[in-house]
Amino acid sequence: MTTYFTMADYQETVAAIQARTDIAPKIGMILGSGLGPLAEAVENVTYISYNDLPHWPVSTVEGHSGRLVIGQLAGHDVIVMQGRSHFYEGYTMQQVGLPVRVMKLLGVETMIITNAAGGVNQSFSVGDIMLIDDHINLPGMIGQNPLFGPNLSEFGPRFPSMTFAYDPDLKQLARDVAAELELGMQSGVYMALSGPTYETIAEIRFLQAVGADAVGMSTTHEVVTAVHAGMRVLGFSGVTNICNIGDGDVPNHEEVIEAGKVIAPNLMKLLQTLLPRL
Repeated sequence: MTTYFTMADYQETVAAIQARTDIAPKIGMILGSGLGPLAEAVENVTYISYNDLPHWPVSTVEGHSGRLVIGQLAGHDVIVMQGRSHFYEGYTMQQVGLPVRVMKLLGVETMIITNAAGGVNQSFSVGDIMLIDDHINLPGMIGQNPLFGPNLSEFGPRFPSMTFAYDPDLKQLARDVAAELELGMQSGVYMALSGPTYETIAEIRFLQAVGADAVGMSTTHEVVTAVHAGMRVLGFSGVTNICNIGDGDVPNHEEVIEAGKVIAPNLMKLLQTLLPRL
């Protein structure tokens, strides 16, 4: 039986963070597989291990450091999740969404979420950055939604709209900055699956048929939680492999980590230029 978090549970986690830092961040960031180096640019840093926070889900996957990085980035107070937890690790959707609600209570108004993703769109290349224009939350559609259970009206309404889950103004700002930096950023629809298996060839064809451009095992759960709480969301996928439809290549997590080393510097350049303009 699922145990749902109460407001007192969230406040307990908030208090544990506030006991370690005086910073009241307005911007939150969640970093995906291989993208942890983005956090190295944060200055005046306080590090907090997930193990030291009550109720916080602990990362178990390579490429996820499992700590909060709190400080300043490009003139903003920020809180950065250097690594996330996933539904496939055995956590409930409520546990996966807990960090987002804690950030909201800390004062975060804008959430920037990144992930490592497979390129379903065959015109994409490894190393591309894809601006998430919209998403398809397949786990949520078939019964695994982080908002299941009692609604906490302190965060948002019982039936939140996801029509503009990714903030239109933030997306346009990202496009403008990418063009200015000549990064050649892609744009598309992110599809979330439960994982941890990679997709079969038939499943990739299905994803293409329903309009997905990239696929991964995270993000939508956090986005749904953030939008419910009234936060503005901006999302990016780092394309770490191209989903094959018969070329013989087999995906693996090692290539995800390696591709992240190429993607992270470009994504950091984009964010460092974008953040001062928020």
